[in-house]
Amino acid sequence: MPTGTLIDLTQFIALQPDKPVFLHFFNPDCPCSRFNRPHFTALVQRFGHQVNFVIVSLSTKPYSPQQIQKKLALNLPVLANPDLASVCGVYSTPQAVLLDSQHRLYYRGNYNRSRYCSDERTSYAKMALTSLLLTKSGRVSDSRALTAYGCRLPSCQIERD
Repeated sequence: MPTGTLIDLTQFIALQPDKPVFLHFFNPDCPCSRFNRPHFTALVQRFGHQVNFVIVSLSTKPYSPQQIQKKLALNLPVLANPDLASVCGVYSTPQAVLLDSQHRLYYRGNYNRSRYCSDERTSYAKMALTSLLLTKSGRVSDSRALTAYGCRLPSCQIERD
């Protein structure tokens, strides 16, 4: 999914207009998603007044939105739609997708190089948010940021060369 691609979210959710959107692709059964929880919570606390945050639950188990909100201890919109992962080019969890205020793809990738999201120098999702909100043209381009790790989506088929 190339940067700048328009992602039409209207079929999935109604959001406050003219604000960037941060989609948190989360699987409650994925250890990497669970390790990521404090980092994601910190992003919501820091940037929540400037950005629409949405949790996209991707699991083969039928979790309700309330169960996901409780697991993350956050009162954010929750979607359980694997089609949104496909639209955004997401193939594992956890992954971050950041759209600018016109819903063009600004960043899709990892939260951090460290599985526990503890390395501030490689806090990729935070860097992307900061860059977008400061209207800097520089984007996160580290290959480790853009090649997701974690738990593969149950319905994902990745082609290999």
